[in-house]
Amino acid sequence: MNRTEFILVTAVILFVAFLLGWFAAWLVHRVSRVTQSEMGELDKMAHELHEAEETRDQAIAYLQQREAELTSQLSQTEAELRAAMDGLREARHEAEELRAWVERQNAG
Repeated sequence: MNRTEFILVTAVILFVAFLLGWFAAWLVHRVSRVTQSEMGELDKMAHELHEAEETRDQAIAYLQQREAELTSQLSQTEAELRAAMDGLREARHEAEELRAWVERQNAG
């Protein structure tokens, strides 16, 4: 094999390698290309995700508001319970005093 044949064979091999690389790149681009229907589906999914996030945010806001209301109601109920317990304690004390007074009157 002389020098000219070697250069020619090398050039053919390089050209074939170039064609194979170009074909592989074209094939990858063709396979990975996003179609218009897929873009529409992606847009639809993005819109649904946005709506779901808004719904989640509204639910969180509602739960926080409801928790604040319930906390306030619980505090009010606890205050009423303390007042009722204080009243009951005073009533028991008065009843004991009256009982003692009645016993002293009956004994005397």
